[in-house]
Amino acid sequence: MNVDRAVLAFAGVMILLSLALTVYVSPYWLWFTAFIGANMLQAAFTGFCPAAMIFGKLGFKSGCAFEASKAG
Repeated sequence: MNVDRAVLAFAGVMILLSLALTVYVSPYWLWFTAFIGANMLQAAFTGFCPAAMIFGKLGFKSGCAFEASKAG
């Protein structure tokens, strides 16, 4: 698995988790979903993604979207 796929998988899990928390705990968890979406949008334009940097430091191979120099 490369950094790009790891970031997408992580974002997907976080979105599903926040939606489950919205349904079962509180509708305020939708703010977390909005934060994830905003982070993904800014990463698409800037190439800066903290999760990509962390996955790069954990040893994941670089992908197309987040180059090794940006991923750590």
